[in-house]
Amino acid sequence: MLRTTLIALTALAALTVPAMAQDWTIDPDVSSVGFETTVSGGSVSGEFDSWTAEITLDPADLDAARIIASVTTASGSTGNRQMDDSMLSNAGLNPTDYETASFVSDDIRATDTGYEAHGVMTIRGTERELVMPFTLDIADGRAVADASFVIIRSEFGVGGSSWGSAAAEVSMVLHIEADAAD
Repeated sequence: MLRTTLIALTALAALTVPAMAQDWTIDPDVSSVGFETTVSGGSVSGEFDSWTAEITLDPADLDAARIIASVTTASGSTGNRQMDDSMLSNAGLNPTDYETASFVSDDIRATDTGYEAHGVMTIRGTERELVMPFTLDIADGRAVADASFVIIRSEFGVGGSSWGSAAAEVSMVLHIEADAAD
């Protein structure tokens, strides 16, 4: 009887201990926030050099998962001055009035092929719901995540009348490597 009671109490105690959410520290030297699109039928790619991300994610405790990410809009670059000038103009990302673009999610779900972060993307002060699919590999305290998702730039007011040759869609391409925080 005593053994049965101890086993039951141990099981009950295990159920009442909250799962520990895992925070991650981004390794900026090997991580990137990039984008791809087409202009006049040609491929254009670039990257945001200045960005931050706070990530709490444990695949065993997705209820506690959270992603808060922000890019400094003025740090976007394609390496082509004319395209960069358009992208960073008032009709583009307009970094003078909108210094950052952000994504916030506290709804992370497992899927058959990886995960989805359901959240809100904010660009130029316009908020839109967004689903960001991503893969995640965790080994020896190191996480590697890759994501690719499409943004319809007009939904965020990005682009002017002279942007007729620019594709309506921009693919965001993220590669994130991070170490488990202590």
